[in-house]
Amino acid sequence: MIWVIVVAVLVFIVLCAAAIKVVREYQRLVVFRLGRSLGARGPGLVILIPFIDRPVWTDLRELFLEIPRQTCITKDNAPIDIDFLIYWKVMDPALTVIQVKNFAGASQGIATTTLRAVIGDIALDEVLSKREDINHTLRAKLDEVTERWGVKVTSVEIREIVPPKDIQDAMNRQMSAERNRRAMVIESEGKRASAILVAEGEKQSAILKAEGDRQAAILRAEGFSLALERISSVARNIDSKTMTLQYLDTLKNIGSSPSTKYIFPLEFMSFLKPIAGLAEEAVRHSASK
Repeated sequence: MIWVIVVAVLVFIVLCAAAIKVVREYQRLVVFRLGRSLGARGPGLVILIPFIDRPVWTDLRELFLEIPRQTCITKDNAPIDIDFLIYWKVMDPALTVIQVKNFAGASQGIATTTLRAVIGDIALDEVLSKREDINHTLRAKLDEVTERWGVKVTSVEIREIVPPKDIQDAMNRQMSAERNRRAMVIESEGKRASAILVAEGEKQSAILKAEGDRQAAILRAEGFSLALERISSVARNIDSKTMTLQYLDTLKNIGSSPSTKYIFPLEFMSFLKPIAGLAEEAVRHSASK
């Protein structure tokens, strides 16, 4: 009797486990009843008929599929190795279960063939420089195929592009030449800037020197003008008597010379007249005393 009860309890537990399912928020349960799809169920508590309903679990979270390295031929017949990731998300759980048996395997096959078709239309230089454009093209083409499976391809990311070794060597030489060119350009720019600064300094120095010379010339001219004005002022105060005495003093100095020749200018007699007048005036002055 006890064994019967134990068996009944076990059967009840098994039936409850088969009939009661708890579906999480990020899950859906596609139910088939006697082979016919009843659609997706969940989230929450789902009641099934044991041995009649067959549940298939699906995950609604975004997943990724890693595509191993593939060798592709570019438009200019260059072999190149590419590996990438596909990010996808289930949009219709029922279609995902009904339309495709192994989504991962089917997606990988489509991804590799699509990649070869896309790379075959692009030259090698564009493959290396337009990675983002290739990602968008792959995503659009894959999304067209997976849409009928109830799956949305959200993103495609190329992880690595490996060109042939000879092309890698050529690219390294090109990069080295580009770096040398940039270094030469920077050095040339530095020399040019230095030459400009030196020329600007020399220009400023010449300007300052010219300004100094101009100021000195102005000061010399002003000094000479003041001297001329002083001489002119003194000359205006000298009378004929003073000039006569200066002339006689000059003749005296000439007479003290050891030379035996004497030169008397024609104006000598005209200079004697003032002297004679001075002498007569002095005599008259003495007589009056």
